[in-house]
Amino acid sequence: MSERVVPPAARQRRRPTKQGVVLSETLIVETALRLIEEHGADALSVRRLGRALGADPSSLYRYFRHTDDLMLAVADELIGRTLRTWRPSGDWRADLRDLGLRMHAGALAHPRAAVLSSYRVTGRAHEIQAVETILGVLRGAGFPDAEAVRIYHAFVDQALAYSALDSASLAMPKAAREAEAAVWRGTYARLPADTHPHIAATARHLVADMPRSSYPAALDLLLSAAAARLAEIRARNPRPARPDRPPGGHTGPSAETSREETVRR
Repeated sequence: MSERVVPPAARQRRRPTKQGVVLSETLIVETALRLIEEHGADALSVRRLGRALGADPSSLYRYFRHTDDLMLAVADELIGRTLRTWRPSGDWRADLRDLGLRMHAGALAHPRAAVLSSYRVTGRAHEIQAVETILGVLRGAGFPDAEAVRIYHAFVDQALAYSALDSASLAMPKAAREAEAAVWRGTYARLPADTHPHIAATARHLVADMPRSSYPAALDLLLSAAAARLAEIRARNPRPARPDRPPGGHTGPSAETSREETVRR
């Protein structure tokens, strides 16, 4: 693809394609996502996309400058799908845990696309919304700005790293995955205690646990560390006691309540 991308207002194709559909950015992204899962990275070619859409490949230039631009749109769509299913409760720790697990599950639903996009920065609407949302949860919980950014960075990188790792494993042929699981049963579970005492002592746990993703456990450890850090911050800088009523006798919500309500929205 080239630099001939058309402004959004002028992108709508008036005539349907050979398959009777009207091209749009959403349709192209959804088609690209499907093709990636079926064929891998090679699916992101103008010719293959045009054939799948029943459209002249050159018409895709109206929407995306090049295939990398389309890949960023696919990555942003995966983020958007996670955000659309997530509902905050106001409990920062529970909300981040739920969001992280949804991010991971969303990647496993599209493992090939997740492997290709997990390390990209899109700068698009859904990614921007995710950054704003997560920082809002952390700042609303009481983390100072620098700490909120540090924890945001660790939270997102952890989720993306596990998404890429587990997606790559899931994208392997079934026989390869089964062969790897068999190594834990056939090799590690049979190592003698006199030469490998620690492996032998924990062998049954290794066999049961290693084929599964460790992301939920790692996420819980990260959030526990964040909660401990927040407790340290509060102990070092206790908030002054708030009066029962705001100045002037008004009975509106407290600043903390307002902050929590903003996060919920």
